[in-house]
Amino acid sequence: MMREKVILIATSNEGKVREMERAFDELPVRLVALSRIRDILPDVGEIEEPIEDGATFLENARIKAHYYREKTGLAALADDSGLSVEVLDGAPGVYSARYAGVHGDDAANNAKLIADIRARGTESAAAAYHCALVLVLEDGRELGAEGMCRGCIRPEARGTEGFGYDPYFYSADGRTMAELSREEKHQISHRGAALDMMKKLLRERGFA
Repeated sequence: MMREKVILIATSNEGKVREMERAFDELPVRLVALSRIRDILPDVGEIEEPIEDGATFLENARIKAHYYREKTGLAALADDSGLSVEVLDGAPGVYSARYAGVHGDDAANNAKLIADIRARGTESAAAAYHCALVLVLEDGRELGAEGMCRGCIRPEARGTEGFGYDPYFYSADGRTMAELSREEKHQISHRGAALDMMKKLLRERGFA
């Protein structure tokens, strides 16, 4: 009997987990979120988070994917993503999740972002979302994919979907990422593009 193919989603961000699960639901693999790892590895001990000290999104994704594969023995899919704003010289960049100092504090991060943009004398700033995905298979082989989505940051928050900077990130059609349905967001988003590329790579290599 063929062993079930399992991929660990190496993130504790539930928004990212939902997007990855939805993107891969047509593939013959079982995705297991980091928060549910004991469903398949009941004896695994506490796993500390890795130190993400890469200079790029891709470097940080590689750090996380290799770390969790080594800790669990499972194929591990890691994402590192964030926002770059032109007038802020590319910030928040790799510090997007902790821009205001506390990791994952969306309200504080958004408040700092808007304040920093206004400090540059503008209310609207060209920006881009970036996503890097790295999958390290059980045998150590590595697959990488990247995606980008351009738009602009404005101080008026709109929409209730999404997470992170989505309510302030306006896409080309004038709506924010937080106003898009999940399907619409996948079609244009940085993570959607990277996930589609990763699925293509998996199919080409016979993993899925």
